[in-house]
Amino acid sequence: MLLQWGDPVGSGRFGFNNDYLAFTPLEGQRALLTVNFEYISPRPWAAAYGEVMGRALPFEALRKLLAERGGSVDALSLAADDPLRRPLLEVASAAMQDVGLGVVEIERSADQRWRRRSGRFEPRYDRRISGLTGLERPEARLQCSGPAAAVFRRRQRLGYDDGLGDRVIGSFANCAGGQTPWGTVLSAEENIQTHVVEAVYADGSSPSPAERPFRFDGERLEGLGNPFGLAGNKYGWMVEIDPRRPERPLLKHTALGRFRHEAVAVRARAGEPLVVYSGCDRHGGHLYRYVSAAIVRDPRDPANSRLLERGRLEVARFDANGGGEWIPLQPQTLLNPLPPSHFSRFDLPPVLPLPHSDRSKAGAELLESDAQLKAYRHRFRTLADLYPGRGDEQLGAILIDAHLAANAAGATPTARPEDTELDPRTGDLLITFTAGGSEGEGQADPAIFRGPGGESSWPFGWLMRLEDSRAGAEQPGGAFRWRMAATGGTPWQGGMGFANPDNLAIDRSGNVWMVTDRAAVNGSADVFGNNACWVFPATGAAGGEPMLFATGPMECELTGPCFDSSETTLFLAVQHPGEDNATHRSGDEEVQAYTLRDRDGGRFEQLRQVPLGSNWPSTAAGTAPRPGVVAIQRLDGKPLLAGSPGRTQT
Repeated sequence: MLLQWGDPVGSGRFGFNNDYLAFTPLEGQRALLTVNFEYISPRPWAAAYGEVMGRALPFEALRKLLAERGGSVDALSLAADDPLRRPLLEVASAAMQDVGLGVVEIERSADQRWRRRSGRFEPRYDRRISGLTGLERPEARLQCSGPAAAVFRRRQRLGYDDGLGDRVIGSFANCAGGQTPWGTVLSAEENIQTHVVEAVYADGSSPSPAERPFRFDGERLEGLGNPFGLAGNKYGWMVEIDPRRPERPLLKHTALGRFRHEAVAVRARAGEPLVVYSGCDRHGGHLYRYVSAAIVRDPRDPANSRLLERGRLEVARFDANGGGEWIPLQPQTLLNPLPPSHFSRFDLPPVLPLPHSDRSKAGAELLESDAQLKAYRHRFRTLADLYPGRGDEQLGAILIDAHLAANAAGATPTARPEDTELDPRTGDLLITFTAGGSEGEGQADPAIFRGPGGESSWPFGWLMRLEDSRAGAEQPGGAFRWRMAATGGTPWQGGMGFANPDNLAIDRSGNVWMVTDRAAVNGSADVFGNNACWVFPATGAAGGEPMLFATGPMECELTGPCFDSSETTLFLAVQHPGEDNATHRSGDEEVQAYTLRDRDGGRFEQLRQVPLGSNWPSTAAGTAPRPGVVAIQRLDGKPLLAGSPGRTQT
């Protein structure tokens, strides 16, 4: 154990549901670990809060008061003396303090183990950014770069004005991330729709926070932005932090687009534009590529952060034959969405949302026939017809509504892209797609994302390799080639034994490390057991085959795999242990029955006694679970995977 929820960090605490991890070496045997804190799992969070924090929160009183009002409320409309106001703000504030991101200083001791730097030393780099940073201290607010800042500064708008101009209160829903060659960390804001209004008007402004009311019933905790009047269009961005410069403000780079960011990979080559890849983790979400307007001179120059402020956002359109192209999201881009008949050929309903044809309304609409689509395209020829304005205000509105703009431009709806990583040996982009299917608001393109038997919905996911062309600073678009490198599912279904690939890490030998995000309870995915960490060796007899490396605790997700500089330590974040049943108590278990197949194809029955809930990291039943970060090493100090060359710590 290295860190866990509740540990002091800077002016705050180590948050809940730690996700992405980034290792930044310092002088000697010191380093920094940058950590994302994604969201709150209400059951284990409430069960452990009093024990971890040493004080109770009014969870039950809040639940009862909300139930009397239908389960949700617009907190901003409550009178100052309303009995609901105090417990609501107390719980909402505590939850927002437990999300965001942080930087923690660690050091390697004489036994070569990494530990929290503390004791007589004052960790100068320790830092905590929460969902409410800047609420009470305006000088601590986050800043924005890029075109959408012009939208935030507009005085005339269709929607809500938070009064902050181009400044932002806090960051939350921080899921995956990535590092730049010049030493900064990019933190991805993902599922913001749980807490603020995601839909926007044609000018990029946000509807009122009242449209995403606060909700808490013991099982769900939603609308955390509502009590604080947060504007939804300011969340869902890529955030840059320099862990070595705690005095530097965080930047939300709006040129990279607003969507449910999960994943970021940075390609910086001298003499070429900076290229940033990212995915939108939703059914029907897209793969994006950002290309800077200026070129990289020195990949390690800290001034490269400015290349993230001005450039071109592009989105991928895949061909079923293994090719594809990048479509620029610019005002002059022609509308060319997939027709409803494309989905009906696979016996699927049309679930491709487009910007609402009534441009005075926020959000999307679904077109059910090709005739409706023809009328839509007759009315709106280009993205400029959908998003009025000029210059940065118009481009900013497109980038704020990137997901719907990409649908309109003809991008391929994909199967929940969860991570993007660049292979250091080949230069290929590796992408995990965690599940192919639909949730009613989006559907992966069944012509591209098909199961081993041609299934139009495949809930177990894929790992894709994409070979990209060189991006041009002046010429929009470009081509790429892709292939599926690994397919999830059971072996007797044609899969490779894992389910729902999520975060990736690639070591210097080219070995691919992958964690899984299996969220189903008592469903078809339960046959795979707990979420785990897998490794695909680059060479040897098992080259390209998945090997199970680590199994997570009950009801958790393993996230954020990253290595130290010597690649002898793997850091893993254990997120939401006990998410479904909270605290495990002695005797709490259920029996699950499965029909499996052996290596010869024979069927056999298996019964599993499965504990309910978790006590991790404690081993004592009755102890509430806590998210945390572990450091994994071989006892002999050698690289984790036999045959992989290590490197002296620097």
